[in-house]
Amino acid sequence: MHLIDLSELTAQRGRFDFFLEQVRSRFGFDHVAYLGANPVAGTMHGYVTYPEEWKRLYIQKAFHLIDPTLTIAQRSISPVDWSRLEQTENFRKVFNIAHDFGITSHGLTIPVRGPYGDTGMLSVTLDTSGHEWKGRIASAIGELQSIAVHMHDAVMNSDAFSNVLRHSLLSSREIEILQWTAAGKTQQDIADILGISHRTVEVHLRSAREKLYSLTTPQAIARAIALHLIYPI
Repeated sequence: MHLIDLSELTAQRGRFDFFLEQVRSRFGFDHVAYLGANPVAGTMHGYVTYPEEWKRLYIQKAFHLIDPTLTIAQRSISPVDWSRLEQTENFRKVFNIAHDFGITSHGLTIPVRGPYGDTGMLSVTLDTSGHEWKGRIASAIGELQSIAVHMHDAVMNSDAFSNVLRHSLLSSREIEILQWTAAGKTQQDIADILGISHRTVEVHLRSAREKLYSLTTPQAIARAIALHLIYPI
């Protein structure tokens, strides 16, 4: 994944906007958007590549209160393909107007959960056929989930108080196993390298995922990299 490390940029809004533009260019999407809520700091964060006219209208009409790509995804623990929402009244209400601004109804929203009630959602859109859309998402979903965690953690860590609270302590063995996993080693490879059982590797990975509040190992790796606990290979 040849994307910028958000920690390398300093201007907060500029770095997040630039990162979304990189994601859009990297995958060839029409638009990429991130929305996050941080109850610790009492803040909301939104970064999108949508046209300014659509952003203003979206806020004026309070679409964020009814838009199912947000309201339903916020309650989900897995990515939400917008095709699931097409028959709902609120989806049609929002996207019948969105089409006038060149925004397609082919999209995906990836929810992210943090340790202190913080939530985030990364959405991507592409105006293409249903068949091609499913193929593009199937090939990119793993990277997109890692990107969603990377973006969310960087935004949440931009609040200083949250940054202190969010740093989870992993054991040296958990860090070691995550680092080997990030290097592409299988659980059996890692067991052989460290001289431990495959089962022990699995237990440490599960513990690391729980401490990092991650649903999957790729999400845990992305979060550990963002926290500088391990390093990208």
